[in-house]
Amino acid sequence: MTDSTDSEKEAGTSKWKWLIGLIAIIGVFVALKFLIPKEWWEGLQSWIEGLGPWGPIIFILIYIVAAVALVPCSALTVVAGFVFGVVWGTVWVSIGSVLGAAASFLIGRHFVRDWVEKKTADNKNFQAVDKAIETGAFKIVTLIRLSPLFPFNLLNYFFGVTKVRFWTYVLGSWIGMLPGTIMYVYIGHLGGLAADSGNETTDTAKTWLYVAGFVATVIVTVIVTRSAKKALNAQTDVDAGKP
Repeated sequence: MTDSTDSEKEAGTSKWKWLIGLIAIIGVFVALKFLIPKEWWEGLQSWIEGLGPWGPIIFILIYIVAAVALVPCSALTVVAGFVFGVVWGTVWVSIGSVLGAAASFLIGRHFVRDWVEKKTADNKNFQAVDKAIETGAFKIVTLIRLSPLFPFNLLNYFFGVTKVRFWTYVLGSWIGMLPGTIMYVYIGHLGGLAADSGNETTDTAKTWLYVAGFVATVIVTVIVTRSAKKALNAQTDVDAGKP
């Protein structure tokens, strides 16, 4: 009876998280369209483009520092979509997020292990993952990165105090973070198109094509993350000895 009640509560919480996430996505899009001056975006884009080949490098370095400093990186991911477009934005964010995750992992493993262990000691999700890693590190890392249950930046440090190998962690993190990266980059790119919608040269058909692509990306991301969450829960239940 208790397990059934817990499952119902978890399902309800999950629905609220998705609803909040959808509202947040709409909020970001509205902000890009109406609240942030077009001149600000144009200035940001001109500044980065003015850096030439150093633009992506500086962006990646900023992303790494933000990840290590436990600063939420979703805003940077959105900015990448606006400045670099969907394809290159995804490339640069992927590099920055993986390098930032790798740096935090190494810091957690070699320098701040005690602090990380104290931060995660009372979190049941983290403790379940710690046990599950022993049975399939790559699968668990990938599933967790796909799941929205865990905070991205703190998770980087947490993995550093587990038994997962560095390169297993890096590859699993890259694969698991990719769907979310594409979605947030898409938001930024659509925001850029919306902010520029008053320009007569804007191709309406192309804009709607991107919108359709974004909707498809969100649907796929939701399906993948929900499936990952179920698989992760099943795996951690097995490792915890639950029927």
